[in-house]
Amino acid sequence: MEAVDVTKRFGATTALDGVTMRIAAGSTHALVGRNGAGKSTLVSLLTGLHRPDGGEIRFAGAAAPPAADRAAWRQRVACVFQRSTIIPTLTVAENLFLNRQAGGGPIRWKALRQRAGDLLDEYAVDVGPGTLAGDLDVEQRQLVEIARALSQGARFIILDEPTARLDATGIERLFTRLRALSATGVTMLFISHHLQEVYDVCDTVTVLRDARWVLTEPVADVGHDALVTAMTGEAVGLTSVEPRPPVPASVPPALRLRDLALDGAYDPLSLEVKAGEIVGVTGSGSSGKVTLAETVGGLRRPTAGSISVGPVGVRPGSVPAALAAGIGLVPQDRHREGLIPLLSVGENATLPIAGRFGPAGAIVPSRRRAVAEEFIARYDIRTEGPEAPVGSLSGGNAQKVVLARALSTDPSVLVLINPTAGVDVRSKESLLGAVRAAADAGTGVLMVSDELDDLRHCDRVLVMFHGRVTAELQAGWSDTDVVAAVEGVSS
Repeated sequence: MEAVDVTKRFGATTALDGVTMRIAAGSTHALVGRNGAGKSTLVSLLTGLHRPDGGEIRFAGAAAPPAADRAAWRQRVACVFQRSTIIPTLTVAENLFLNRQAGGGPIRWKALRQRAGDLLDEYAVDVGPGTLAGDLDVEQRQLVEIARALSQGARFIILDEPTARLDATGIERLFTRLRALSATGVTMLFISHHLQEVYDVCDTVTVLRDARWVLTEPVADVGHDALVTAMTGEAVGLTSVEPRPPVPASVPPALRLRDLALDGAYDPLSLEVKAGEIVGVTGSGSSGKVTLAETVGGLRRPTAGSISVGPVGVRPGSVPAALAAGIGLVPQDRHREGLIPLLSVGENATLPIAGRFGPAGAIVPSRRRAVAEEFIARYDIRTEGPEAPVGSLSGGNAQKVVLARALSTDPSVLVLINPTAGVDVRSKESLLGAVRAAADAGTGVLMVSDELDDLRHCDRVLVMFHGRVTAELQAGWSDTDVVAAVEGVSS
């Protein structure tokens, strides 16, 4: 694939400015850059969703097909987006051959399931063709999408943040599949904000910054610091975190869990988070860490135990009760659980406090706008203004809106689930800085994350394994300590 001097404008905004990138056949090529750098726009050109205003796209030396010829595009390139395009109410077989169920005439369901089973076996996807797609986990959905793309003849696959919602074990399994595909000659463009993954799986890396090409180099020739500098234009080091002063033992707990349990997810556990303390929780996908956080936030009802904020008990299994008790939540999936896409940036950010903007349930727009503008400035949300649709934001800025909303009520407890997944380096700094500021102001923070860079900001880190807390690491831990505890082995 070649993108030669491509330019793309949307109104007065230049989304790509003379970008050239060449991807060698059979390679795994990384595309990195901060949110807003132009990655998504380039992908839209490479998949034929938009036409460049200047320059051209080529596949195997030939010009790209006309935009209207979708069949020709699908034979050349496929994209596995961060947000799944699998239709949950259809079976795996129906998704694999969507719009291709029959070559003409009625659908022969037995033959369709047989074709689907052969395809799944070919690419070692361990799901049944008759399984309802809505019952698949994130990893399985991604593998089904990859198999579907390859079955249409595409030998060039774009993977957009494929690991954003996978745990460490799932990521390694995915990487094993990607290496096997690469060995068969499949070409991949790998987009990720987790830079270590670039070094783990990619041959070459291209950096975009501010809609322009910055560099293309073999991964082995670009150090981590140099890569971050190319992305940001300045040196950024998330691994160097200023230690927080210890929270005094006399400080009362903001959050108290007593023998909290959820059958099939985690065993009875007790935990206290002091006011102003940041407690991290990590573990594998089956550890129960996400379910625990969702229980505290009111998304799940425990089968035993109690939750208290300060001295007051919280009615379990109720988001309104959790909000009323002073718990703010940043959920795992900002698209499905965190944002209302038809509302504006300002409406999303101020949703829990809308009752403050006028009498008797009425909202005075000027009051809401003033508060929204304050949030936009405080959390460095890059947007045209409070009235801009929240769907127009990049991933990092959308996550800032979710965090702003969680903090809008000045909560006593802030619960975060993978708060920096799928965001760029600078947005990570901004998000984690806001979390530290909330803790410094007295908010107790429970942060569930798989990212070591997130956990470095914690006063202590709990490691869960198969539903139990198996280790507690104080500040100053090493990466080896965390990884060994997560995997259930001694460091």
